[in-house]
Amino acid sequence: MAPTLEQAYRRRWWMACTAVLENLFFSAVLLGWSSLLIMLKKEGFYSSMCSAENTTNTTQDEPHGWPSCNQQEEMLNLGFTIGSFMLSAPPLPLGVLMDRFGPRPTRLMGSACFAASCSLMALASWNTKVLSPLIFLALSMNGFGGICLTFSSLTLPNMFGSLRSTFMALMIGSYASSAITYPGIKLIYNAGVSFMAIMFAWSGLACLIFLNCAFNWPREAFPSPEEVNYKEKTKLRELALDHRVTGDRFYSYVSTVGQRLSQKAPSLEEGVLFISSQDVRGGAESSAEKSVPLRRSLCSPIFLWSLLTMGMTQLRIIFYMAAMNKMLEYVVTGGQEHETDDLKQRATETVEFYSSVFGALQLLCLLTCPLIGYVMDWRIKDCVDTPTPRDGAATKSVRPPYREIQKLTNAINAFTLTNLLLVGFGITCLINNLHLQVPTSMRPTLPASWYPSKHFGTLTGLQSLLSAVFALLQQPLFMAMVGPLKGEPFWSMTATVS
Repeated sequence: MAPTLEQAYRRRWWMACTAVLENLFFSAVLLGWSSLLIMLKKEGFYSSMCSAENTTNTTQDEPHGWPSCNQQEEMLNLGFTIGSFMLSAPPLPLGVLMDRFGPRPTRLMGSACFAASCSLMALASWNTKVLSPLIFLALSMNGFGGICLTFSSLTLPNMFGSLRSTFMALMIGSYASSAITYPGIKLIYNAGVSFMAIMFAWSGLACLIFLNCAFNWPREAFPSPEEVNYKEKTKLRELALDHRVTGDRFYSYVSTVGQRLSQKAPSLEEGVLFISSQDVRGGAESSAEKSVPLRRSLCSPIFLWSLLTMGMTQLRIIFYMAAMNKMLEYVVTGGQEHETDDLKQRATETVEFYSSVFGALQLLCLLTCPLIGYVMDWRIKDCVDTPTPRDGAATKSVRPPYREIQKLTNAINAFTLTNLLLVGFGITCLINNLHLQVPTSMRPTLPASWYPSKHFGTLTGLQSLLSAVFALLQQPLFMAMVGPLKGEPFWSMTATVS
C-alpha cells in the first residue's frame, strides 16, 4: 500500500498541500484554547465545582444554565496545561522513532489519536457531571496527535531542494495558524449545532488523514537535498545519464550504479535508482553533515541559543493563551473588586468577540513564518558545495558563495529577525490596551532547518521537550493570577517576559 520514495516524489505537491491543510485544522488546535474554554464552560464541564455561596466569582451561563467560576477555570486550565505539554514534549521520542522508521508511522499514529480525542470530547459532553474527567485524556490525545502530524510533516520539505526552508516555514506557519480552528468551531456551535455532533464530524475528518497517509506517504524517510539529489537518477532500462560526466567521476558513477544494482533496493521496483550526491563524489568526499556527532550538535551555539529562545517563548505563549480570557475580563472590569452585573455582561461579550478575532489573526503566521523561511533560503541555489579556489583570473565579485557559509549567514539573519519580533510581542502583551493586543497574535517561529538531517528528529525533539517542561510554569502563574493577584495579569506576564 505504501508508495516508494520515487512515487512519493512525483506526488510531493499533493502531499505538501494536504499537509498544510492537515496542520492548519488538526495540529496545534489547542492554541485556540480561549474559544474551546468558552464551549466547555457552556457544556458544563466541571461546573459542579461552582458552589452557590460563591457569589463573587460565580456567573450564570444563560443559554444552558451552567454556573461558571474561578475554580472551574483552574481545573480546565490544568487540562490545557497537560494538553499543551503533550503538544510539545513528545517530539523527542517521536524524533528518534522518525529518524529510524521514517514519518509514516508517526503520522498514522497522530491521526488516530486526534480522531480518538475528538470522539472522547463528544462522549464527555453527553453527561458532563459524570464524564468531565475524560477531558484530561481527550486534551492529552489532542495535543499528542497534533504534534505527531506536525512533526512528521517537517521532513517533507526535503523533497523541494533549495526551497526546503521556505516549505518548512510554511508547515510551521500552518501549525501556528491552527489556533483558528476552535474559533471557527465556536461560530458553528453558536449557530446551533451541538458540540457532540461537531466533535464526531471532526473525528471523521481526522480519519481521512489516516487514509491519505496510508496511500501517499512512503515507508522511507525523506533524505535531505545534501544527501540525495532526486533529479540525478539512472533509468535502468537505458542506463542513461542525466548530465555529462567524464574521467574519474564517470568511473565513480558507473561503479556506484554497479554496486546499487547488486543490492535489492526498494526503489528498483519502479525501475528508477536514486543516486546520492555523496556516492557520485566518492567516499573521500562524503558529506560532512553525516559525520557530525550528536554531542557536537548539542553543544553548538545555534542549538543552545535556540533552546533558550524556545523555552522563554513557549512559556510566554502558552500562558498568554491560557490567561487571555481572564486578561480581557480584567481590562473591561478593572479587577474583581470593581465587578458589577453590567461589567460582567460587557466582559462576556468582549471575551466572545476578541477570542474570535485573535483566533482569526493566527492566519498571519502563514505570512510571517514563510518570510523567515525565505530568509533561510536566500541565495542558497546560487551557492557551491565546495569553496572556489582563488586564482588570478577569478575575482571576488564573480566567485559563487560557499553553501555552508551562506546557510550560516542566513541562520543568523533569521534568528535575529525572529528575536526582534519576539521582543515586540513581549512588550505589547504588557500594555493594558485591547487594540494593542491584536499585533501580539502574529507569533513567528524559528525553523530548525540548519540541524543536521541525521540528528534532526533528536535535536528538534529535545528542544521541544525541554521547552515544554519549562512551559509547565504557566499553571502556577495562572493560579496566582486568578487567586492572590485577583485577576491582575501584569505581574504574571512580567514573569514570563523576564
